[in-house]
Amino acid sequence: MGLIARDRELIKRCLHHEPGAWNDFVDRFLGLVYHVVQHTADMRSYPLGPEDKEDVAAQVMLKIVEHDYAALRQFRGKSSLASYLTVIARRTCVNEMANRAHIKEREGSAKPDEHITEKVPHTKPKAGLETLEEVGKLLKKLPSRERAVVRLFYLEGRSYEEISTNLNIPVNSIGAILARARKKLRGDE
Repeated sequence: MGLIARDRELIKRCLHHEPGAWNDFVDRFLGLVYHVVQHTADMRSYPLGPEDKEDVAAQVMLKIVEHDYAALRQFRGKSSLASYLTVIARRTCVNEMANRAHIKEREGSAKPDEHITEKVPHTKPKAGLETLEEVGKLLKKLPSRERAVVRLFYLEGRSYEEISTNLNIPVNSIGAILARARKKLRGDE
C-alpha cells in the first residue's frame, strides 16, 4: 500500500472511530507535530521549554480531533497529509505563541499585587478577531503589499526570511511593514 493510500485509510479509520485508529494516527504524526512546533518557535525566536512544546503539540492534536475530526474531514488530498498537518500545526503554534505573548504582556503591565485582587472571569477571553470573515474584512483595508505580509506572517506562520523570499521584500523592512499594518488595523492611522 502506498503512502497516499495508507494516509487515506488512516483518515477513514479515524472518521469511523475504529479502535486503535487515533493511536495509529498519533504514532505516525506526533513526531511531525513536535518538529513543526519547535521549528515555528525557533523561526520566531520564541523560546519553548519541553512542557510548553508538549502543551502546544497537544493543542495541535486537539485542533485535529475537535468537532469530530473536522480537520480530517476537510482534507481534500491536494497535498500530502503530512503537508496539510504541517499547516495546521504551524497555524496553531503561531496562535498559541501570540496568545502567550499577549498574556505575558498583560501580566507585565499589571501593577504589583494587582493580579491578586483582580477577579478573573472563568470565561475564555474574547478574541478581537473571532472569525476568518472579520480577519478578511480587516485585511481588505490594507494596501496589497501589507496585506500579503500580514497574511503570510500571522495566518500562515511564515518567518521574515520566508516572506522576504516569497514577496521579494528586504528582510529588514518586514518588521516595519507589520508595525504599520498593526497600526492601521487598530485604527491608529
